[in-house]
Amino acid sequence: MIPKIKICCISTIGEAKTAIEYGASAIGLVGNMPSGPGVISDDLILRIAKTVPPPIGTFLLTSESTVENIIKHHQRTLTNTIQIVDALTQGSYKELKDALPAIKLVQVIHVIDDRSVDEAIEISEQVDAILLDSGNPNLKIKELGGTGRVHNWKLSRKIRDSIKIPIFLAGGLNAENVKQAIEEVNPFGLDLCSSMRTDGKLDKIKLEKFFDTVFNNK
Repeated sequence: MIPKIKICCISTIGEAKTAIEYGASAIGLVGNMPSGPGVISDDLILRIAKTVPPPIGTFLLTSESTVENIIKHHQRTLTNTIQIVDALTQGSYKELKDALPAIKLVQVIHVIDDRSVDEAIEISEQVDAILLDSGNPNLKIKELGGTGRVHNWKLSRKIRDSIKIPIFLAGGLNAENVKQAIEEVNPFGLDLCSSMRTDGKLDKIKLEKFFDTVFNNK
């Protein structure tokens, strides 16, 4: 199966259109974060999301960690998917689903060690998908994505083989290593940010090379 591709850190309506034209199944729209690239205002997230055709996933990346604040964040942006990049500290996924029944929930697991595997297995029973990334929420200034680093794909594969819901693989993916990533992890989807940019802007040449590698196995 050819993985779905999500292009993250979209910052303009034009970038969203470009990503979709090249074959993206989803785009990522980054809300306020303690660190990392791609942060845009909630108003801009709303405006971009409104332009995206229905088959395409619009992922709100939120660093909010309580159900109440995640719901409020979504109400300001109206995406069709919420990507929770930090641990849920107050409330439950069930409360989120009850409040937003039409919205898909994707929980990010930052793959650090075997505890990340246990965390993914436990949470997978409560959300629609898991996204495996290379951040570190335990640092003084939390890393919650966009690091450009590859993590331990053996741990990602262990998660992939242990849960029943789709996984997205993120962290340092590019045209040079994506075939190996697909072979080693076999993810449902791939998630890219910094590797598709030059001087902060979405790079059509890098997009074309990446999509060509994935779709045409070149």
